[in-house]
Amino acid sequence: MSETGFNRMQTLKRRMFAMRNGVVADALRQAGCPRRIIFGLNLPQLTEIASEFGPDAQLALELFRDVNVRESQLLAPMLMPREAVTDEAAAKLAEGVAWAEEADILCNKLLRWLPGAPDLATRLCASENRLKRYTGLRLMAAMTCVNQDERLRKEAVSAALAELRRPEPIAALAAQIIADNDY
Repeated sequence: MSETGFNRMQTLKRRMFAMRNGVVADALRQAGCPRRIIFGLNLPQLTEIASEFGPDAQLALELFRDVNVRESQLLAPMLMPREAVTDEAAAKLAEGVAWAEEADILCNKLLRWLPGAPDLATRLCASENRLKRYTGLRLMAAMTCVNQDERLRKEAVSAALAELRRPEPIAALAAQIIADNDY
């Protein structure tokens, strides 16, 4: 407990509640956000909260379990220490993604830094599930931004080309990966 009498999760939730934005929340609902509770926080606000709380595996796990709240799913990867994530846990996190925004944050803030990320991305890209493929492609894109490994870049382009051959491809992301790695 802190001097306010609230535990870390309660303090974090109070912080999110204080920053809520109804206009953004309504727009996200209309856009199809699958989470029941949407505070409407934007990425800079979430980043600010994450910097206030710092890495905290226990708090991150609590947030990942809070599947009804959009901001919990977005903030959790920002708080999770990389060294606390096993390959198995990373796969479960990727499988739990319910919306593209969650995949973006999870891949860019956490998964791309993990040693098993290339294998996870390859498995996700091979899925028949569109959102899993999106997550895999997003992870490929995130990894190639920070990694100059030629083999990884070729795998990313190969996965993107395979995606473009699908009946309903995730064309924009696949094209971005190809363009980013076309040198």
